[in-house]
Amino acid sequence: MEKLFLEKSHSSLLTIAISDLLRHAGVQKKDLSAVAVSKGPGSYTGLRIGVSTAKGICYALDKPLISVNTLKAMAHEVNKFNVNSALLCPMIDARRMEVYTALFDSGLQEFKPTSALILDEASFAETIAQNQVFFFGNGAGKFHPLIETQANALFVQGISPSAESVAQ
Repeated sequence: MEKLFLEKSHSSLLTIAISDLLRHAGVQKKDLSAVAVSKGPGSYTGLRIGVSTAKGICYALDKPLISVNTLKAMAHEVNKFNVNSALLCPMIDARRMEVYTALFDSGLQEFKPTSALILDEASFAETIAQNQVFFFGNGAGKFHPLIETQANALFVQGISPSAESVAQ
């Protein structure tokens, strides 16, 4: 499946992309049973535009709106390849050394809730000492140099929030 990822273009392209997607899939708007949207954490402007668009579609079509935690959707993406039942730690960059993060088990149950965290060498130290942990997302790169010698800390590249994971 091809992914579309464009920085800072939601307001001008989102409704066009939705129309193109429906047309390409051969689906009429009236055939939708619900609309799923990422509820965050993430870019305030991106979330505001996405949620507002989804709410408008749902209101116009009288369909339910389903909100999905962005970090859980990212964890779902990595969990497809989690053969050793490692813990899953998505990270979204929040500037400087801060990330939005959560920790999920291989059943996608919340192990640690979503929070903002300033990263340092002690971050997740107890968890890593006892478990393998996959770190991923655009915030994980700044954590890697702090704990790269830890054998239980595994880093996955190329994972970003996706509509496919939100839908699943």
